[in-house]
Amino acid sequence: MTQLATLAKEVDEDKVTPGVLGFIVFAVMALAVWGLMKSMNRHMSKVDFKEAPDSKAESGDAAAKG
Repeated sequence: MTQLATLAKEVDEDKVTPGVLGFIVFAVMALAVWGLMKSMNRHMSKVDFKEAPDSKAESGDAAAKG
């Protein structure tokens, strides 16, 4: 991490900006979020949201009503 600190220049007393190092960190974080979202999308497409009907629950509801 100290090698990347050399990319940050002297801090001006009147003007403080994130600089190149800040941009690089932000870009890496943005790429990580993009990759995680792509992975999540791939995993969510594999999930089957349809539930099989539960015969025990249906017979219990009918007995409770009758």
